[in-house]
Amino acid sequence: MSTTNSARPVRVVLADDSALMRKKLREIIESDPALQVVACARDGAAAVDAVREHDPDVVTLDINMPVMDGMTALQAIMHESPRPVLIISSLTQEGALATYECLELGAVDVLPKLGGTISADIERQSRDIIEKVKAAARARVRRPGARRPAPAPAPEVAVLPTERSAVKGARADRVVAIGVSTGGPKTLQEVVPQLPPDLPAAVVIVQHMPETFTASFARSLGRTSQMPVKEAEAGDVLLNGHVYVARGGKHLIFADRRPTGGVMARYVTQPADALHIPSVDVMMHSAVEAFGARVVGVLLTGMGCDGADGMVAIRRAGGETIAEDESTCVVYGMPAVAAARGGAAHVLPCHEVATKVVSLLRRNR
Repeated sequence: MSTTNSARPVRVVLADDSALMRKKLREIIESDPALQVVACARDGAAAVDAVREHDPDVVTLDINMPVMDGMTALQAIMHESPRPVLIISSLTQEGALATYECLELGAVDVLPKLGGTISADIERQSRDIIEKVKAAARARVRRPGARRPAPAPAPEVAVLPTERSAVKGARADRVVAIGVSTGGPKTLQEVVPQLPPDLPAAVVIVQHMPETFTASFARSLGRTSQMPVKEAEAGDVLLNGHVYVARGGKHLIFADRRPTGGVMARYVTQPADALHIPSVDVMMHSAVEAFGARVVGVLLTGMGCDGADGMVAIRRAGGETIAEDESTCVVYGMPAVAAARGGAAHVLPCHEVATKVVSLLRRNR
């Protein structure tokens, strides 16, 4: 794979079976002088051939294409010559499931076509398309199956015998607030399964992802986790040893109803002008209001700065914060800004995050 260079534009191969979509996507991408479309493909097989011929920095793939679908093309590309792949596909439920599988197979990010498979209104997404292509170009991509160093065994949480039965499933008075974006699904698969089932805190995750994807994402994460994982519903009381994934399309916040009712999940639509919905910052600030110093904030891979201010707020409230180290980030954006603003008390590669979370919870009981 070629490497990007500031002296030349990011080279893109785009694939979509619609001639209209290929035309519009090319116009959008090439409206930015830092980007160049070197080839367009009408099906997955042609996309694989174009990658071989042009060695692009980024590939955009639709999923539903003739001859070879986008998922099969992605597998071929990642097997032959791994590089950043951005999925641009429709928002149907079937498409959501397939798109999430693409993330598991190595795609760095997804962008749903808001108007369906063939969207004449794709221009409304011009800014998102350009930003995601640029972010993809900065992403670190590993061949599927390539292994990072094995995580250290998580230390056991020190719980007194009289307390042990109350920890698992008890109403949470502590929370691990995790924010993540580009590259998040695969990174979370390296973090969440390492958390022990008797974790004396609830885990709440905001992953930048459209509404139709988050339920599938939660189910997939639950298949490898030692704790129950679900898409958070309004009114859920947060429980120790449970993982809650924020639904896309609204902000997840918390309503503190202790000492009798625990802390409940709520969804709100404001701020409506937030760059990301759900917002990591909104969730983390709300976690501080509900839990005070009893928050462990974790900010993982992703472009932009969402969550950086939330991490600062957690530290100021007396909580603990962990930012992913650049060495393992797919895109070193959000954690970098958090560290620069003083919001990262600990900076660690993703395979060490779970162990640190458990250690902090044990230390601060």
